[in-house]
Amino acid sequence: MIKILYEDNHILVVLKPINVPVQMDESKDLDLLTILKQYLKDKYNKPGNVYLGLVHRLDRPVGGIMVFAKTSKASSRLSEQVRMHKFEKRYYAIVEGRFSSDSGKMHDFILKDKKRNISVVSHLGKESILNYRVIDFSHNYSLVDINLLTGRSHQIRVQFSSRNHALYGDQKYNKSAKVGQQIALFSYYLSFYHPVTHQKLEYIENIPNEYPWNLFSIK
Repeated sequence: MIKILYEDNHILVVLKPINVPVQMDESKDLDLLTILKQYLKDKYNKPGNVYLGLVHRLDRPVGGIMVFAKTSKASSRLSEQVRMHKFEKRYYAIVEGRFSSDSGKMHDFILKDKKRNISVVSHLGKESILNYRVIDFSHNYSLVDINLLTGRSHQIRVQFSSRNHALYGDQKYNKSAKVGQQIALFSYYLSFYHPVTHQKLEYIENIPNEYPWNLFSIK
């Protein structure tokens, strides 16, 4: 069962499980959008199709907080907030190596290669910016808090790996990742403005209580 963090007539905020696609992909595995539509259909005994708007995404192997729109008006207003950078999305990630500075900014241009489903740093790409802060260091890994300012495909994974700080368990961008390892990237914080009341909403979740997250302490 999907953990529901908040629900009203306009929005649905949930905790996305790891390794569940947000929407149907070539794997044909059960996706989050379909699961949540069925949840709404059953809960409210709705006949026919249920509307649920996809406002933003998380990569399949990544878990964390997401908001969905229950009406087209809410979807339009939330999507506009995304475009205007009014969403604040923060992530925890475990990356290889020690940083020379406890905080910094990564500013690149990232290009999506749709055929190979990877992204690369390229002057032909879209501007991609994030800020990071190192929280802890253990076993040659750093725990970083990331404020994602733009939402490009695989942005965090590409920007850190391009600086020799690939994410633990990243099967796509970390050559050291072992088969079966789970990527250590988690969307722990999301804030935005309610599409109808305009109240600022904030949601926070704790990091997973499992390896390698339990190598670190968050203060």
